[in-house]
Amino acid sequence: MVLQTPLDREKHEEHKLILTAFDGDSSPETVIAMLNIKDVDSGKNGQVLDREKVSEYNITITAIDEGFPPLSSNKTITLKISDVNDNAPFFQQQSYTSYIKENNSPGVTIFAVEAKDKDQGNNARVSYFLDDLPVNGISASDYISVNAEKSGKITAVRSFDYEQIKEFHVCVKAQDGGSPPLSSNMTLKILIQDQNDNAPQILYPIQTSGSLVAEIVPRSADVGYLVSKVVAVDVDSGQNSWLSYRLQKATDRALFEVGAQNGEIRTIRQVTDKDAVKQKLAVIVEDNGQPSRSATVNVNVALADSFPDALSEFSDFTHDKEYNDNLTFYLVLALAVVSFLFIVSIIAILSVKCYRWRRERMCYKSNGNLPVIPYYPPLYADVGGTGTLQHVYNYEVCRTTDSRKSDLKYNRPSQSMMSLDSTGTLTLPHARTDVTNTDGTDNQVSSIESYQI
Repeated sequence: MVLQTPLDREKHEEHKLILTAFDGDSSPETVIAMLNIKDVDSGKNGQVLDREKVSEYNITITAIDEGFPPLSSNKTITLKISDVNDNAPFFQQQSYTSYIKENNSPGVTIFAVEAKDKDQGNNARVSYFLDDLPVNGISASDYISVNAEKSGKITAVRSFDYEQIKEFHVCVKAQDGGSPPLSSNMTLKILIQDQNDNAPQILYPIQTSGSLVAEIVPRSADVGYLVSKVVAVDVDSGQNSWLSYRLQKATDRALFEVGAQNGEIRTIRQVTDKDAVKQKLAVIVEDNGQPSRSATVNVNVALADSFPDALSEFSDFTHDKEYNDNLTFYLVLALAVVSFLFIVSIIAILSVKCYRWRRERMCYKSNGNLPVIPYYPPLYADVGGTGTLQHVYNYEVCRTTDSRKSDLKYNRPSQSMMSLDSTGTLTLPHARTDVTNTDGTDNQVSSIESYQI
């Protein structure tokens, strides 16, 4: 059975259908009707049942017979509306603004986006993507990244430099998991905040190593005479770029002053003959950052009435600079030589001491391993022209590798009976010598020496 009259949920919350049973023997739960609800309108006008508004309906069906009196019964059924992916994710705003300080650490969170979807299940699962639009000629993904999951955190990929890029825009797309997927976009504006990471830069006077510039002040200059002006810039922004000037040191602090805001150097009194011709000033330039950064510039002033006098003083400036440079070089060279000689001396002393210690150690260890071998020199005889032996001398020397334990003993000459056999051999049968050791014990050494005459 087809319902010919469309149902409009906005006008009717409950519909009753009157059905005629054709077969009285039909069993319970028998399908007796099919509902097909349509609306010939288009777009939202054709949405009869919207799950996002009402997810289910209770429908009561009444069956009436044709008897007399007619009998009837009712049946209530629950109609649940299944979801289709008919809603795209949406952001609360179409554009957002986020701030981040320069010199940030890579990986720091900049912003967190969130989009909602009225659908259900996978149709409501939202993922986030970057529309890779170029930023200053660089891909947006080179600056930031977005977590594709539900968190939607946007993190920095690199450290930002305010002096290179001050702001950029990225487009974030939210896409659901339906088939086909639906999506929506939003724009994120990221502003880089400046930090005081740059010191002031001196533009004038120009500081060069090859030449020296001096300002000329006539001795007839009045009070307030403009000597020079220090010009500096700071590439930072805001209060980080506000500069102030002050005189750090000078040859005569009572002669010059520096404007705190404009950097102008002026005289504060009349120049006298007692003032030195060469005047050196050091001006410090500070910014207003926290903490502040500074730069220092040296200004040379020549008090002279004519250009030739100023030129000669300028030469003196250069000569003084070269003299100071040479003096510094020689001092550094002398310090290096003295340090080198000191190190060499220490190494030599340690080497000698180590060598002596090792030699004494080796001698001490070898004393217990080597035996003491006595040495008996041969008998010496003075043989005259007659062939007779006049004197006999005995010497005994005991030596070890340890000179502290060596012993030398000289024995008195001794004479004994000598015999001369038929072969001409001179024999000293008993030559006895008592030797006293260093430990107090006595040794007896007997030897028989024979000489051929």
